[in-house]
Amino acid sequence: MKKLSDILEQRISQAIETVTGQEDCPALVGGSKSAKFGDYQANGVMAAAKKIKTNPRQLAEQIVAELDIDDICQPPEIAGPGFINLRLKDEFVAGRLLEINSDKDRLGIEKVKMPKTVVVDYSGPNIAKQMHVGHLRSTIIGDCISRMVEFEGHTVVRQNHIGDWGTQFGMLCTLLEEKVHKASKDEGLLNISQTLEDLEKFYQEAKLKDDTDEEFAKEARAAIAGLHHGEEYWLNSWKDIVRESRNHYQPIYGRLAVKLTPEDERGESFYADKLADVVEQLEAKKLATKSDGAVCVFPGDFKNKDGDPLPFIIQKSDGAFLYATTDLAALRFRINELKADKIIYVTDARQALHFNMLFETAKMAGWTDNIDLTHVTFGTMLGTDGKPFKTRTGGTVKLKDLLDEAVQRATAVVEEKNPDLPEEQKKEIAQAVGIGAVKYADYSNNRNSDFVFSFDKMLAMEGNTAPYMQYAYARIKSIERKTESKVDIENELAGIDSLTFSDEAEKELGKMLIRYDQAIAVAAEECRPNYLTGYLYDLAQTFSRFYNACPVLKAEADQRVIRLLLCDLTARTIKHGLTELLGIEVVEQM
Repeated sequence: MKKLSDILEQRISQAIETVTGQEDCPALVGGSKSAKFGDYQANGVMAAAKKIKTNPRQLAEQIVAELDIDDICQPPEIAGPGFINLRLKDEFVAGRLLEINSDKDRLGIEKVKMPKTVVVDYSGPNIAKQMHVGHLRSTIIGDCISRMVEFEGHTVVRQNHIGDWGTQFGMLCTLLEEKVHKASKDEGLLNISQTLEDLEKFYQEAKLKDDTDEEFAKEARAAIAGLHHGEEYWLNSWKDIVRESRNHYQPIYGRLAVKLTPEDERGESFYADKLADVVEQLEAKKLATKSDGAVCVFPGDFKNKDGDPLPFIIQKSDGAFLYATTDLAALRFRINELKADKIIYVTDARQALHFNMLFETAKMAGWTDNIDLTHVTFGTMLGTDGKPFKTRTGGTVKLKDLLDEAVQRATAVVEEKNPDLPEEQKKEIAQAVGIGAVKYADYSNNRNSDFVFSFDKMLAMEGNTAPYMQYAYARIKSIERKTESKVDIENELAGIDSLTFSDEAEKELGKMLIRYDQAIAVAAEECRPNYLTGYLYDLAQTFSRFYNACPVLKAEADQRVIRLLLCDLTARTIKHGLTELLGIEVVEQM
């Protein structure tokens, strides 16, 4: 099914062009903010009237006379200076619902006609460090964007740009060698997994020794030199650390239902042999120059606080490369090797300047012609005190501990609300609700805003929360179970080929259901999961009003069919939005 908003946009824009003779006059169709204005509104007439210098209301009357949308809408109404209000016909809404019902996999939503290859860069944990709350937003927002874009029909290439290279690996490899060698000499009991059981402590110990023990620091420098020269001993040690780190963060992806695999990893090490070429190319194009011994690009009009041109440093005076060099190499690889049409980077807003300069440098180099580069930013996670989210002792909250606490709190809620459920079912519900609550609370906020983390709010059964949405789904399934004890739902819905609304609440729910495709399109285009959660919440509330006004089981047979269908389509839509696009589990009973 082609999106209704696209059909209306195309037809009204064509009518505007016919009347005005102007090609570039879009109809600007959007959903009406109030039901009293209809279902959709075209707002482009005023701009068209200004362009040809005529009265906008008179122009609107001419456009309406030219317009052919009788198969979709009731006669259009003109409001104010030239707004065109549109009300959908019942038979059109009913026809759309039947089309949605016939498509079990995609709910009647078409794939894009011209799919692109979209690279999405997100998560980016550091090796030999635990994932903490600072990784949460990039990880789940990036995953949601990937899911939405993929569902639209584009080819998504996920990229996990891990921090697996740099001078710190000299000290890490040295400490690992020291511990494993000592253990094997003494007892032979300590293996690599045991040594790296707590990555955070291991990293902190290595850093302390590097700072305070000159002999250790000397060995660490030799180790990093060996690593950079490809010495097998140090490479194997480095691989052990990377592999064991992966054993820590990959299970977290699993708990979050994030679709990142080891095959999606391209760490900084992957680009190490490509960095010199980046510098050489930029120098050859006369874009890179020496400044205080460092090699710099001065892209665009970026200035420092003194008003001087701001350098984008790609090589230090000692010959070392930087994040900027690696990101330029990664960008070239994604364009040249992964054949990206679009690259989306998901990081916090503090990196905005870096990515603006990165994109401008790549553009100056001629690497990004016809390539869409997008930096998706997000705000900081705050505690209820309004300060950056920390542990009670002021430390960084590990992501694993955060998820554990969410599930524990959800378990307490389940025990309180439904203590008679079997223990295994309680565990499943608590897992779905706890993890879902953390993810949904983030998604439902404007990603650019700072996000106040509150377990009490995110686990609430009221408001726009995961538990509310999961309960809305479970409630519909409960209705269906009760109905199935007296009515064969599958038989009732089989072969249904026409619908007639008997109540206004039925129509309102039907109209909401046929807007799902538009909600996905806008959320994917803007990279804003909160547009999707907003739609799902509105759908759940619309369903609640429908159910209060329209009994299902007690309805007459002809009414019962459409009401059962509306229940089923609502459940399928909520489940699809939560599980397929947001990666949040639903449960049949709560």
